[in-house]
Amino acid sequence: MNRLKPAPVFATKPASDLALGCLTAAPWYVDAPADTRTARRHATFAPAGYEPGYRYPLVVWLHSQDSTEAELPQVMPHISLQNFVAVAPRGTARSTAEGYRWSQSLDGIAAAEDAVFASIAKAEQHFAFHNERVFLAGVGAGGAMALRIALRQPEWFAGAASLGGPLPRGRQPLGRLNAARQMPLLLSAARGSQEYPEPRICRDLSLLHSAGFSVDLRQYPAGDEVTTGMLEDLNRWIMGRLGCC
Repeated sequence: MNRLKPAPVFATKPASDLALGCLTAAPWYVDAPADTRTARRHATFAPAGYEPGYRYPLVVWLHSQDSTEAELPQVMPHISLQNFVAVAPRGTARSTAEGYRWSQSLDGIAAAEDAVFASIAKAEQHFAFHNERVFLAGVGAGGAMALRIALRQPEWFAGAASLGGPLPRGRQPLGRLNAARQMPLLLSAARGSQEYPEPRICRDLSLLHSAGFSVDLRQYPAGDEVTTGMLEDLNRWIMGRLGCC
C-alpha cells in the first residue's frame, strides 16, 4: 500500500513512489494568487478533460499540520483525476518557516471558516460546480477542522470527511446537532496511529452514533501517514453519497 508521508513531504514534492511527475506541467492545477485585501492563498484543481458546462462536485481540502495548500495537487490524483473540481485554503496560523496550521481557538475557528468560504468563492471564479454537492475534507488537523466547520455550518456541505483527524473537543462541536445530524460523515484512521488512536476513534464513533449521525469508518494498516488507499476510498465514499456507485 502506497503511503503519503505527513508534512513536510506534502508541502514540497510528491514522494517518488507515487508517480506524480506528470503534475509538473499539468494545466489543471492553479496556484491562485494571494487576495491582496486578506492575504489569503488558495490552490485550485480542475479534472482532466474539464467541461465548463458541467456542474462538478466540489471538494474543499484542508491540509495537514505544518503544511500548505500545495497539498492539493498531490492528493487529488489519488482521489480522482476526473470526478471533482477542488480548492484548498491555506491554514490560518503559521506553524513553521514554510507551514501553517488550523488553530482550534475561538478566533482560529472563525478564521478557518472565513478561509473555507473564501475558497469556495474563489472556486466559483474558476469553475462551474454544484452548490449542493460541496464536500469538506482534510487530513490530520485539517480533518479535525473540516469536521468542526461542517458541523457548525451543515447547510453548506453535502458531507464531511476526516483522514486521521479526530472529532474536535471543546467549543461545542455538536452545538447545531439537529441541523447537522443528517449530514454524512467519513472517519478514516490507521490502526497504528499515535495521533488518532483506536480508543479515541471508538469514543468519537460512539458519540456520533448516539447523536444520530450516519458515520462511515474506514481503518487501514498504517501509522500516522496518509495512504493512497484512504484517498481512493474518499473518492468512492463521495461518489456513493451522490448515488454514483
